[in-house]
Amino acid sequence: MLVVLDTNVLVSGLLNGSGSPGKIIDRIMDGWIQVAYDDRILGEYEDVLHRPELHIRPALAGAIISYIELAGVLVESQPLDPNNFLDKDDLPFAEVFVTSRADALVSGNLRHFLPLVEKGLAVMSPADFLAKYFPKE
Repeated sequence: MLVVLDTNVLVSGLLNGSGSPGKIIDRIMDGWIQVAYDDRILGEYEDVLHRPELHIRPALAGAIISYIELAGVLVESQPLDPNNFLDKDDLPFAEVFVTSRADALVSGNLRHFLPLVEKGLAVMSPADFLAKYFPKE
């Protein structure tokens, strides 16, 4: 299964392993889920996960990013119209999602991806993603 993982899900999962985002990270590390990414997404992961105020251990941040890079799918994305997105920082996630034809884009901020939701694409909260793809968890 291939997903695009918004940075907020990754941060939430590392801060609280028992919630839905943490369970998604567990599935990634267990090999059930592959993460589609590009260099912009990896760069954002690096930047955000290493922010001191988040108190994420640097070794843990580095390990998860390295694993995503190793086991995930590097995508050369096609551009989307940036005018459709309120926050231009969300554009790489949308572009990788559409180009890769991933099964889902998982985000804690669905409103940031309304142009995709309005097209009926699988943009899901972590809880909805788990309920659909891992219902017995």
